[in-house]
Amino acid sequence: MNASHHRPGALGSALGPVLGLTTLLTVVLVAFAWPASQLAPRDLPVGLVGPAPAAAALEERSDGALDVTPLPSREAAVRAIEDREVYGALVPGPRGTETLVASAASPVVAQQLGTLASEMASETAGGAGAATPSTTDVVPLPADDPRGAVLAAGSLPLVLGGMATAALLGLNLSGRRERLVGAVGVAAGAGLALTAVLQYWFGALSGDYLANAGVVALGVSAIALALLGLDQVLGRAGLVLGAATVLLLGNPLSGVTAAPELLPAGWSTVGQLLPPGATGTALRSVAFFDGAGAPVPLLVLTGWAVLGAALLLVPARRAAERSAGRAEDRRTPGSAGLDEPASQPV
Repeated sequence: MNASHHRPGALGSALGPVLGLTTLLTVVLVAFAWPASQLAPRDLPVGLVGPAPAAAALEERSDGALDVTPLPSREAAVRAIEDREVYGALVPGPRGTETLVASAASPVVAQQLGTLASEMASETAGGAGAATPSTTDVVPLPADDPRGAVLAAGSLPLVLGGMATAALLGLNLSGRRERLVGAVGVAAGAGLALTAVLQYWFGALSGDYLANAGVVALGVSAIALALLGLDQVLGRAGLVLGAATVLLLGNPLSGVTAAPELLPAGWSTVGQLLPPGATGTALRSVAFFDGAGAPVPLLVLTGWAVLGAALLLVPARRAAERSAGRAEDRRTPGSAGLDEPASQPV
């Protein structure tokens, strides 16, 4: 009798964790796989050397995939690519269309622009005798990472580094200023170490090492300080909520593996406003484009770091009240007699 009564209780107690973990795994899968399944050009900035009507016609034919800017010359197209105003440009000529790309901005987009030029050449020639289009990589990726695989794979460790920093400091340091100094110190060390690995060991970055390290350090500190600030104001629930947002939204929507403009409309903007996306864009800009296109993502990262630091340094009285509330919740019935009298002044 007793065993039969206990069996349904055991099954019932296991049902909650099973359903919870199943839901969590499903959410993680959707968060990481859905953006990848929706990759397609959406208002992708490209240039066309030619008159404005030709650019408008190409944009209309793309059905919303391209945002075409008319450019006066090949030299102007190269400058626009180097300034990160466009991802690439088409240069029609008597011997066919030359496609200017920047694999350092996005190897996926570079490949798509090459395919577009081939299709245009085939359509222009009616499918026969089409001139073979040429492709010029204006800003190539380093020879040791020609497809950007290492740089893309390195984005997740940067996110996890910021999360781990916040978790460890939050658990092991009680002082607010100690947490702040610790987060900045870890971020600085991580920037120097991780950039050295990416740039000198794997050869995935070029440009100035210290500038690249500064971007990585700012990215790590933005995540760590934001999570520590949420922990200071909201407690562990804030830390968990912030970490879930960064990992399940920020990382999949960062656009590091492809390009932000290939993500669904609206979500690309969200991704660039979160630290992982801003870090990826800023690092590409600083490492390969001499800082062109970096001001906005660097401003986003600075904003997160400053906001996190401000939350972390909330007035001591509020932090004390929150700590007192936690202590009160931990009290067990009958323990009041072991504590100091409630009427004793603080």
